[in-house]
Amino acid sequence: MKIAILNGSPRLGNTAAMVNAFAEGAKEAGHEVEILHVGKMKINGCLACEYCHGKGEGKCVQKDDMEKVMPAYKEADMIVYASPIYYFDMTAQILAAIQRVYAIGKPAKAAKSALLLSSASPAPYEGAIATYKAMLGFTGVEDAGIITAAGDENGSEAKLAEIRAFAKAL
Repeated sequence: MKIAILNGSPRLGNTAAMVNAFAEGAKEAGHEVEILHVGKMKINGCLACEYCHGKGEGKCVQKDDMEKVMPAYKEADMIVYASPIYYFDMTAQILAAIQRVYAIGKPAKAAKSALLLSSASPAPYEGAIATYKAMLGFTGVEDAGIITAAGDENGSEAKLAEIRAFAKAL
């Protein structure tokens, strides 16, 4: 299985550790993994100009780093979204990457998806999970699971082992 991981964190830290643990487990299980650091990319939000559904034939009018991400959306069998929580939701960077999939409607091959979230606080995940579930409902992609890490769980060997085991079991 080809897995694309979209890391929405603009810096190294807890989310990067979660992404790396997932990638390790998935690779151990024989999956091909591509990590896209969308949190460090220049990706603009969707303009709702409809160019992609008219003249663009599925291509966005904007020319930015989304051109590096779109092949993963088209080729991956599974997409993993990973983000720290910034003010009750995923980062603006990963949300822009999610919204720009509008150009193709839904990931072409992806049948599964997962969500990895980290936060210093114990319970700010509701908005991010609602966004994720709404997206899956629209695209028809199956939720393989959601893993959160709060406070001291972040970066702990127990949490990283849980993530590796989750990925390995896919």
